[in-house]
Amino acid sequence: MSDVIVPKGQPAPGDPEKKGWLFKWTNYLKGYQRRWFVLSNGLLSYYRNQAEMAHTCRGTISLLGALIHTADSCTFVISNGGTQTFHIRAHDEVERQSWVTALELAKAKAIRAQESDDDDDQMSDGQVAVGGGEGGESEDAGGIARELAARFHDLRTCSELVARHGTALQRSLVDLEVPPTDTTKQVSERATLFRISCNAMMNACSEFMSAAATSSTRMSRALQHEREQKMRLQEIVEQLARQHDNLEKTVTARSTPHTGGNSTGQGNETEDEDHEFFDAVEEGVSTAMDDKTSFVIKVPVNRKNKVKSGESSDESEGETVTETQQVIFVEDKGRADNNMGGTEVSPDNDTMENKQLDNKEQNIKIWPHVSEVSVSTVDGHPRRVRVPDKPNYPLSLWSIMKNCIGKDLSKIPIPVNFSEPLSMLQRLTEDYEYSSILDQAATFSDPAHQLAYVAAFTVSSFATTSNRTNKPFNPLLGETYECDRMSDLGWRCISEQVSHHPPMVAQFCEGAAGWQCWQEFTMTTKFRGKYLQVIPLGGASAMFLNSGNKYTWRKVTTTVHNIIVGKLWMDHHGDMDIAGEAGAAAGYVAHLKYHAYGYFSKDTQRKVTGVIKDPQGVPRYVLQGHWDSRVEVAPVTSASADNTVCKTGKFVLAWDRIPAPPDSEKLHLEPVTSASADNTVCKTGKFVLAWDRVPAPPDSEKWYNYTLLAAQLNEPEEGVAPTDSRRRPDQRLMEEGLWDDANAEKLRLEEKQRAKRRELEAAAEAAAASGAPAPDPPKPVWFTRAAAPGQPHLRHLYTHRYWDCKTRADWADCPDIF
Repeated sequence: MSDVIVPKGQPAPGDPEKKGWLFKWTNYLKGYQRRWFVLSNGLLSYYRNQAEMAHTCRGTISLLGALIHTADSCTFVISNGGTQTFHIRAHDEVERQSWVTALELAKAKAIRAQESDDDDDQMSDGQVAVGGGEGGESEDAGGIARELAARFHDLRTCSELVARHGTALQRSLVDLEVPPTDTTKQVSERATLFRISCNAMMNACSEFMSAAATSSTRMSRALQHEREQKMRLQEIVEQLARQHDNLEKTVTARSTPHTGGNSTGQGNETEDEDHEFFDAVEEGVSTAMDDKTSFVIKVPVNRKNKVKSGESSDESEGETVTETQQVIFVEDKGRADNNMGGTEVSPDNDTMENKQLDNKEQNIKIWPHVSEVSVSTVDGHPRRVRVPDKPNYPLSLWSIMKNCIGKDLSKIPIPVNFSEPLSMLQRLTEDYEYSSILDQAATFSDPAHQLAYVAAFTVSSFATTSNRTNKPFNPLLGETYECDRMSDLGWRCISEQVSHHPPMVAQFCEGAAGWQCWQEFTMTTKFRGKYLQVIPLGGASAMFLNSGNKYTWRKVTTTVHNIIVGKLWMDHHGDMDIAGEAGAAAGYVAHLKYHAYGYFSKDTQRKVTGVIKDPQGVPRYVLQGHWDSRVEVAPVTSASADNTVCKTGKFVLAWDRIPAPPDSEKLHLEPVTSASADNTVCKTGKFVLAWDRVPAPPDSEKWYNYTLLAAQLNEPEEGVAPTDSRRRPDQRLMEEGLWDDANAEKLRLEEKQRAKRRELEAAAEAAAASGAPAPDPPKPVWFTRAAAPGQPHLRHLYTHRYWDCKTRADWADCPDIF
């Protein structure tokens, strides 16, 4: 039998609300197996036994949005929309109903918490969390109010359960007039269920009254304290803003005489270089690191020991990972020879010679200025080359963000004043602006060479973020975006918003050169007061059809600085592993490290380093540079038996970014020329320029710092799906400069989406109450959630139907979202 835990007062986080033994369906061979179930914090988890609770969870299902219905007198089913389904059997009907009641209560709490998060942006200024105080004054006034609301919601839920079971009991009493053999047993069970529900309601009433009686005075004190704290904080922020404005005016006035001779093409680029900071040299790093072309790479080496656990089909396999690091020191060979007394080589002369030589040997298409294809058209007309200028509508970002500290910004509506007229679907499509890198990679048969170009492609996706800090529009559930540039750029892409909470985008792109890219992008965001952190989840992959080689990776963390005062700027930091998973590339890996911005660093910022290795761990390529600049590659020609001494050949072209100042640092995949046996020190040959940065469109700083491709993404086109981002009215109004109308339209679309969600939840609850099948939740139209061949995890895979439906103009499956 199960053990019901009824907490007194507010339960501590993690305390189980209910736990006990139940039978879970596993498969047709083993049928139902006995498992230990624990219900806590809106999650239902199960284990083989109670001892496993400390280390191994066999499965978990979230009750938020889940459907709970009974199958028979002892069996009930929990499903969260098709991705997970638990078939569970209790010992008898009383125990089954006890669990169903507890699950419904937990689901109601989870939904209430979700709605509370969605509505936090509409709360008054008096509901900001208290930051200090003494005794009861330090308590969160908003939290006390939410606790009372939670108790009242529990009370209402228990009341509904009592009414439902009371009706069932009344029907059983009426049935006593007809004397079936099991009537007495049925009435007894119904009475037991009614007693359980009444006890739960009495406990909820007691908790509500206790909380209401003890929190009124504390809430008043906390609210008053919070108001005082809010006033102090606003005064401090206003003072900081005034000081910052005065400092900016002083710096501008002093620097004006020195910048008068600058060309107009560099005006926007120098904004990011107003401040220069230097960092102390890291302890243990060689003095050769003072050279800009020297760096240290720490490569993680994972050793995995798999531990088999269990014979049941619903259990997973345990895995123990031990991580060490291999340190590779890369040094410019030309500078090293000079330090030893050799002839000094001019870097500028080397760069010019290498650039001329490389331009003769390479013919890489860098769209659009180096491309020889004709100008692309839409319906026979040339594509546009810019969007309307951005209006100047001042609005304090702090006035919006001050109530968002510690919250997930994907759930908080933000005015269009801080956005750009592109959706996240269109922003992710910009990753293929430098698709020529993949076109070139498709021609290589060597997996290491191909992986080096794939690594360059992943770096290029961050190029525009150095001066594009505006937030893209959050797509509506079911929103899509197509970008067919097969005629001029050689690729076409389809994206769809497949989930709303958490927001998730599925994307598929295919190139005429024989490559396919897939991406499932989701993220978690947290605002910490001084900065906003975006942590990408999901993953991406690239496959080359001719060779069958497949590579997978996940993007690194992005941090947005100066949220309160100052100019917004972004930094990308963290480790990225690009792994070969299929074909001859299986076992190859590229380790990239995006170095975090250092305020006191002597080196140029936005630095990236990395190394490409084969399955035996032999370094084949080394990567160095900056994520907003350029890339070079060179093969390793030989290596010693212990993989410590390497020699390389000549660099070849990989990637560059739009735009870059003439003296910007390079992003290189550098060749390893030699290494010592004791500390794996590698030296490089002289650099060969790979690719120059193409200038940005004129006056692009006036229209959101768009590139030419970005300016064309939202251009109206005929024949696209009715859910396409180009048809989104608030985004179109913002692009046309009608921001007030865009904000009003944005609120209308968001409320329409919330209304649909509430209707679906109400229908699901009504179906669960009546025992009828629940209505199907919204499903993606162009993607389906399934496991890829040879992969255990479910992903949103492309169904390959979109372009056929577009040819037939068949949009019958598209929902009405605009």
